[in-house]
Amino acid sequence: MEGGRPLLADAIPLFQEGIGLVLSRWSALQLAVENEWGGRDSRRKVELLCSDIFKWFTQNREPLYIDDLEMILDEAMLSLNTQVDDGSIEEVAERLIVMHEECLDRNFSSIERLRQTPLPQVAHVNQAESDDDDEEEEEVENGRDVMSDDLMVDAVQPAQSRPVNQPNPEAAAEAEDGWVQVTSRRSRGTRN
Repeated sequence: MEGGRPLLADAIPLFQEGIGLVLSRWSALQLAVENEWGGRDSRRKVELLCSDIFKWFTQNREPLYIDDLEMILDEAMLSLNTQVDDGSIEEVAERLIVMHEECLDRNFSSIERLRQTPLPQVAHVNQAESDDDDEEEEEVENGRDVMSDDLMVDAVQPAQSRPVNQPNPEAAAEAEDGWVQVTSRRSRGTRN
């Protein structure tokens, strides 16, 4: 895809809105933000991601390659302490590339569809089991979290809790992998 072809003035705010709409429907990203896996400034990191994506599309004079956009998305998820291996990074990148092409041609139909699609419900990882879970279960089909507009991401499984003073039996395997599970010290209550 060629870089440098500018968006028309009326398409710029719509494309910016479209970036936000796509990211707001990405379950892995929303879980990371809701659970503050990237720290207290997780929401700010997503705002910066939206800005970085917009700049990548509008200020890049080189040809635009989807691999570069996927790298931006992957690095943003890693800054939120989230590793995504479910193919959703590629889906989000493809959706953004297609939406940009449509906006260049003054076609805003995908943005309009996203506006009309309700936001997916994001479960809290530390949420206690209750009878209200029936509503959340409607959003999950066959172990997959259903996202609007056919963008699907594997459901994130919460880590099993254990007493703080007991060592984690999986710690050695995780350390060999180079990844260590870090849990929050503060207790989160159930949010309604």
